[in-house]
Amino acid sequence: MSVGQDPAHQSAPVNDDPVSRAENARLRAEARLAGTIADFFQDDDARLDDRTRGMLAHVLDAIIGAIESDIRRYAARMLTGNGSTTAAEAILKEGSNPGRVTERLTRAGLLRDEDLMDELIARVRHDLVAAALPIEVTEPDEASLLVRLAGVPDSIVASAASALLAAESRRRAANENGTAVGTDLPAELHHRLVWWIAAAVRTGLKTSSPASDRAITDAAQRCLAAHDEGERPDAVAMRLAAALDARPNELAAVLVEAIGDRRLSLFVAVLANAIGVAFDQVRAITLEPEGDRLWLALRAIDLDRSSIARIALALAEADPRRDIEAFADALDTIIAIPVAEARTSLAPLALHCDFRMALRALARTERR
Repeated sequence: MSVGQDPAHQSAPVNDDPVSRAENARLRAEARLAGTIADFFQDDDARLDDRTRGMLAHVLDAIIGAIESDIRRYAARMLTGNGSTTAAEAILKEGSNPGRVTERLTRAGLLRDEDLMDELIARVRHDLVAAALPIEVTEPDEASLLVRLAGVPDSIVASAASALLAAESRRRAANENGTAVGTDLPAELHHRLVWWIAAAVRTGLKTSSPASDRAITDAAQRCLAAHDEGERPDAVAMRLAAALDARPNELAAVLVEAIGDRRLSLFVAVLANAIGVAFDQVRAITLEPEGDRLWLALRAIDLDRSSIARIALALAEADPRRDIEAFADALDTIIAIPVAEARTSLAPLALHCDFRMALRALARTERR
């Protein structure tokens, strides 16, 4: 099953009792109607377009499948080594039906986790926009920005640029092939997802034993130990941005060229480094179709009119949700915003993420 699938299409437990089958059919019909009604009344700006929905399902299925496969294989290997071949075969056999773990997690509501879905939706939208950005080449034979940076004498910059090239290449291949090398998730979300998947693997066994439980636990811990958050493209991009440490008079050129080179991760990281805000926060404002907070961020680093216009035009070409005419009408107003005022308006983004979450929770409580 793919994420986002109608609950009515989830496989129900097999039961030959006609009464139970009729009741299951009724429940599926009710779930289908509830889902259809909810979709109809959903605001257009909150609804995922088909391409984003399909890629989100594609990415989530690949991530879950990769973790599940690692857990099953290592758990089976441990059980076989201990002489529990029957238990090992059971773990591997249950895994021969792809999608069951995703179904269990979906039915349990775990995949509705706001933090997980926020990260995955942002990642998918980021990758789709990056792939659709128009390429701007200054000289026909000039190498791309990252390739040039990978060849500079500064070994720290060159190493970070090479690492970003490799990380983005891995993610691009994973998106195209429906595979996953690691999860590319922040450590906390990876930790959460691994244990959910381990529990779903265990739940799928007809019989369990202390030996199989221990094998699944050890396999999950092995997945956690192997996760390197620092190899995520986002983290690598931030390392490169810090190594570059573009000066105020260099920022416009670097940001415009990063966009023109389809290196959206580098654009986000350089801007994040310049305004002192976390990567995920700048990625979020970069992907917002209205662009209001992005223009404030660009004004906060005193970006000029031409550079802001070039960035806005490129993003509008890559993201059909953006209204380039509305931006053109607002450009004079945007440029008139004082730098100090723009910086002040973005101050909440620089707060610690847990502090921001606590403030939002309190605000929701007070509105009730």
